[in-house]
Amino acid sequence: MHFSYGTNMKVRTIKQPVIVVDGPAGSGKSTVCKHFAEKTGYSYLDTGALYRTVAWLAAAAGVPLDDEARLAELCIGIEFLIPESKGKMIILADGKNVENVIRTENVGMSASKISKLTGVRKALLPIQREAGKEGGIIAEGRDMGTVVFPDAEIKIYLDADPGVRAGRRWLELRGRGEKPEYNDVFEDMVRRDAQDRSRDVAPLKPSDDAFIIDTTNMDIEAMVEAIVKIYHNRSSEIRESPYR
Repeated sequence: MHFSYGTNMKVRTIKQPVIVVDGPAGSGKSTVCKHFAEKTGYSYLDTGALYRTVAWLAAAAGVPLDDEARLAELCIGIEFLIPESKGKMIILADGKNVENVIRTENVGMSASKISKLTGVRKALLPIQREAGKEGGIIAEGRDMGTVVFPDAEIKIYLDADPGVRAGRRWLELRGRGEKPEYNDVFEDMVRRDAQDRSRDVAPLKPSDDAFIIDTTNMDIEAMVEAIVKIYHNRSSEIRESPYR
């Protein structure tokens, strides 16, 4: 028996899902996404680092945090480098890896302020979507499921008690050699939560179709296991869907 196919026939390939993980600082987003990427071979997109990069560039150039036009211009020099081995994407600013200079508390607070600016968010949006267009990424942030990747196949929202989140952040900073006071870290976190949740543009909130996970009493292994379970279950549903 012989089968012939038309020359215009297209073979459809199914890309790997885009996974988004939203939530406030200290909820476990960054750590769990890194571990998930290592476990599955996905690329890890740290979108919060984008806003930190803009904040760092602004400080270096003396650009005020309320100068929306100039801050948006700084985004032009930001790009992603995706390692062949997958894993975490590397953020470059004017061709330089800025990972080691954008993780301070001051940069984080500045990043939260500029993330409220429409011009900055619009400038960074195509950069993020370009990174995810082929699928196979896990992206963490605060508006991944609601704004950046509203059609993502898997949406997750992590949250935890503020005191627990502050404790995680405090340990993280001490691990980098800094010596913050826990109360200062807690107050900064509460203030940043308020900024992120009350901003007019893309406020921090779970999307309607997100899986919500309370990580207060979970260690990293349990968080990763929960996300891997959701990933496998949703991937099976996606493969079986007649509309995909």
